[in-house]
Amino acid sequence: MSTVGAHWPLTGLRLRIVPPPAQLELRLPDPDDLVALAALAEAGVHDPEVQPFAVAWTDTEPAARALSTMQYHWSSWAAWTPANWDLNLVAVRGGRVVGTQSVSATNFAVLREVHTGSWLGRQYQGKGIGTLMRAAVLALAFDGLSAEFATSSAFSDNAASLAVSRKLGYADDGIERLVNRGRPAPTMRLRIDRASWAAHKTVDVVIEGLEPCLRLFGLS
Repeated sequence: MSTVGAHWPLTGLRLRIVPPPAQLELRLPDPDDLVALAALAEAGVHDPEVQPFAVAWTDTEPAARALSTMQYHWSSWAAWTPANWDLNLVAVRGGRVVGTQSVSATNFAVLREVHTGSWLGRQYQGKGIGTLMRAAVLALAFDGLSAEFATSSAFSDNAASLAVSRKLGYADDGIERLVNRGRPAPTMRLRIDRASWAAHKTVDVVIEGLEPCLRLFGLS
């Protein structure tokens, strides 16, 4: 293990969906991965007429989007504690960074519950990659970390995100109202438990390098 890996073993964590045509890998980004992800953000990740994110980080100039993408990843590393963590992975397909997938938790060792979020570069949307990315981190949560629940949320008009959740077996978990560009916006909360996840599994995920990371997730 490298010197960095000895202190920050997340650098060795890999989630792989290997059978063709998936061949998708999720990993902690290295500097080159972050530059590639920032370029995707700079190019735009959604129609500018809509805002799919609860935190409107894309409502800014392209160069600022790129910088904030990198800063967000750095800040999540710096703020990490076993009681409050946010794992932001890059998704790599065919050797190219195509997007990012997060899984986060507070007091995971007690609650055994995670929350997920993601985005893809516009040229990679509509190809089923978002479903595979979510399936990969659900496998990490349920298989790797013994989670009991995973949650997600999306604005009620975000059909693509909601479709991913439905396909993977999530159930409705209530509605809340947020502000989106100065207007009230209903948000759908969704939840999946271990049994529903197992019943809806369609891909096998290989998890590598997890054991040295368990202490960082609050697990012994």
